[in-house]
Amino acid sequence: MLKIPMRALRSFAPMYMVPAGAGGAQDCTGTITAEEALKAEDARFAAQMAGDVAAMQRLFGDDLVYVHSSTLVDTKASFIESIRSGNVKYRSMKRGDAKVRTYGCIAIVTASANFEVTARGQELSLHLLYHAIWAKRAGGPQFVSWQATRVMPK
Repeated sequence: MLKIPMRALRSFAPMYMVPAGAGGAQDCTGTITAEEALKAEDARFAAQMAGDVAAMQRLFGDDLVYVHSSTLVDTKASFIESIRSGNVKYRSMKRGDAKVRTYGCIAIVTASANFEVTARGQELSLHLLYHAIWAKRAGGPQFVSWQATRVMPK
């Protein structure tokens, strides 16, 4: 099994997680638990389904990189705007089994999910496998990265 020292991850992650033109990654503090990460993930799902911009502003890190299963990449601002404008509507978001790995102030959630989404007028039923990364910051856990892959029907 490959083991990567945390100092290597700390120096690599900010370069990887910040898109061109975005500000630098924010520091995280303290220690995040698996329970905190899953509670924050549930709050994020609820905010997205409700179109709750204030909650998303609070839960999403300014350095968010959101890679959709379609390969579209969003920032915090562009992702929230797609929901606020009605271009994207999350009708249902159900997480399957989740595994959470924690590394100090960082939690990585790996899970399956079923989403019902309306995107630019097209209704989609998506079965996904995903990684969500949460960083514990002064105001609480913040969502900083998402990568999803569609699972094709058999």
